[in-house]
Amino acid sequence: MNQARAPRNRTLVLTEKEKQKYRAGLLRLRHPVEVREVENRTICQDVFEALGYLPPAFVDLVFVDPPYNLNKTFNLTAFKAMESDRYERWLESWVIKMLPLLKPRASIYICGDWKSSGAIFNVARKYFRIQNRITWEREKGRGARRNWKNCSEDIWFCTLSDDYYFNVEAVKIKRRVLAPYRDSSGQPKDWRQEEEGRFRVTHPSNIWFDLTVPFWSMPENTDHPTQKPEKLLARIILASSRPGDLVFDPFLGSGTTSVVARKLGRRYLGVEIDEYYCCLAEKRLELAELDRSIQGYEDGVFWERNTLADRKTNGRK
Repeated sequence: MNQARAPRNRTLVLTEKEKQKYRAGLLRLRHPVEVREVENRTICQDVFEALGYLPPAFVDLVFVDPPYNLNKTFNLTAFKAMESDRYERWLESWVIKMLPLLKPRASIYICGDWKSSGAIFNVARKYFRIQNRITWEREKGRGARRNWKNCSEDIWFCTLSDDYYFNVEAVKIKRRVLAPYRDSSGQPKDWRQEEEGRFRVTHPSNIWFDLTVPFWSMPENTDHPTQKPEKLLARIILASSRPGDLVFDPFLGSGTTSVVARKLGRRYLGVEIDEYYCCLAEKRLELAELDRSIQGYEDGVFWERNTLADRKTNGRK
């Protein structure tokens, strides 16, 4: 965590003084608690311990980004790859503990890569209604010499029942129009002319190409090895929760879920075993009070990658 940084590197880090400050605000559960005791907080604890102390039926939306079935080190914690059947049992062990926490109309999003996605599907179909599988482009890293480069991940969209909340109007995408068709009267067909060009606001699909994985020049970037973009969380939170709903992340990492929930006016709760990442999440939550912007989301729509940046470069926004 103490590596040298380039002058323009904006990666968020913690000083020793900040660690002491944020450590004091972390929770560790020793007994059953009420919602008011844990909402808008970060729990620094093994998820298997913490889940047993949380209140029943208080979560509206769950975003889960568990360790994939890979050998991976998360600061001081290492996850070891295992046989697929064993990984499936590991997934099921915490899903069972999480079920009592969910409201009847809750939605659940579970992340995975190509190796873990099948196991996630097998577990999810036992306990949830699987509504869709989202695939998003994770364009980062070098290519492989003897295989196709891995640049996509899955997110399984599940619900407890077929009665659930979904607001597609809140997650429209704004795209440049390359083929500006017109109707018989010569009027634009499903697009409009703006000062910066021709644009169409359209429904999102389950293939997401417009996300940018956090990197060193972005103010949301941290040293967490599997950090998800704030834009990704914003899309999920806006689609599957209302203002004031509670968003829960049992593998919080560096805090993206809680941060975006706070920026969008939701309550939140995160569980993370690593103290450094918990403190980093608390720092990001504090910064979110000063800046509620989300890169790639503005004016109530999600902008196609680089489109909004071009608009700002031109000095118009």
